[in-house]
Amino acid sequence: MSERIEIDALVVGAGPAGLMAAEVISAAGHDVLVAEAKPSPARKFLMAGKSGLNLTKNEPMERFLDAYAPLHPTLRNALEAFGPQEVIAWAEGLGQDIFTGSSGRVFPKAMKASPLLRAWLARLEARGVTMRRNWRMVGLGNVTEFDTPEGPVCMQAKTVILALGGASWARLGSNGAWVDMVSPFAQIAPFTPSNVGLLLDWTPHMTRHFGRPVKGVKLTAGAFESRGEFVISKRGLEGGGIYAVTRGLREGATLTLDLLPDWDEEKVKQALIQRKTKETLTKFLKRALRLTPEKIALVMECAGPQPNDLMTALKALKITAAQLRPMDEAISTAGGVRFESLTERLESRIKPGLFFAGEMLDWDAPTGGYLLTACPATGRLAGQGALTKLS
Repeated sequence: MSERIEIDALVVGAGPAGLMAAEVISAAGHDVLVAEAKPSPARKFLMAGKSGLNLTKNEPMERFLDAYAPLHPTLRNALEAFGPQEVIAWAEGLGQDIFTGSSGRVFPKAMKASPLLRAWLARLEARGVTMRRNWRMVGLGNVTEFDTPEGPVCMQAKTVILALGGASWARLGSNGAWVDMVSPFAQIAPFTPSNVGLLLDWTPHMTRHFGRPVKGVKLTAGAFESRGEFVISKRGLEGGGIYAVTRGLREGATLTLDLLPDWDEEKVKQALIQRKTKETLTKFLKRALRLTPEKIALVMECAGPQPNDLMTALKALKITAAQLRPMDEAISTAGGVRFESLTERLESRIKPGLFFAGEMLDWDAPTGGYLLTACPATGRLAGQGALTKLS
């Protein structure tokens, strides 16, 4: 027989979005229970922090918001209320020393997620928030049903906030398995990979370049551009520069590289006519244009050892036959619960009292602090909506 528990607010999912919703609601004095399917909370958050926790991007607000284009008004409202400056203040309020790098990216000085998460969980515990681990949601309706180590549990909650993640990194808990349970209460856009590497079948001559970074390149895919670096890997290309143009690649655009983005075509043309008669292309590109071995290798691989149009190969090198890696290898996903089926406080229009937050919502953004900022921002907005309902 199922145990039945009544509570003011039930938060399902203990990532940054769910924890922020719990923070908002508990700060107003309401009872909150957070149910997490995994043995420990915020696993994807901790994984993201292994290489340095990029909390947000400290830049003018309109430029920051441009990273989310096309930007739904509800997400804009959430980000304007809890944007880069608010994220910094929030982290500092948890005792974390923060610094901003030369690129505008914001990190805790500890360069880890674990100290911040420990301080956050301690604050929630002090406010009376109950955390339940290994609770897997199996039913959503008049009650929310869970499989737990102690047996089935039915939660009767006045408000429910779902923050279940997208459909990438299934081993960390984001697997999109909630779609069938949620679809009666909200419209859902199909999931697609975002911030993901490219698969390419390299010829053997590329082997010695595996693991090498490529810098000083402009990448273009449709309407999306990036000046970030990327890495040549055994399976293709990966890294921030690639991730920033994923949206264009997903729409079918071809990846184009400008290997000399700081040179205009006239300057390149003048350099090309200076090639010596018996000089090999490799030596010429290295001497006259100062291309790195990795850039030269990409020219040879994608335009051939003797390109017919060297200008195009240098200024608009097309990477054809590339495919996006599988969704579970993506850092994030696009798709999810459509904003159109929710109110401006992220409440289901079909089922009052049911709210949504975080990556399970249908939005997209590149890495670099944008992904992480939108999760607590939407969690905060959903928490405020739940407070309105509770009052």
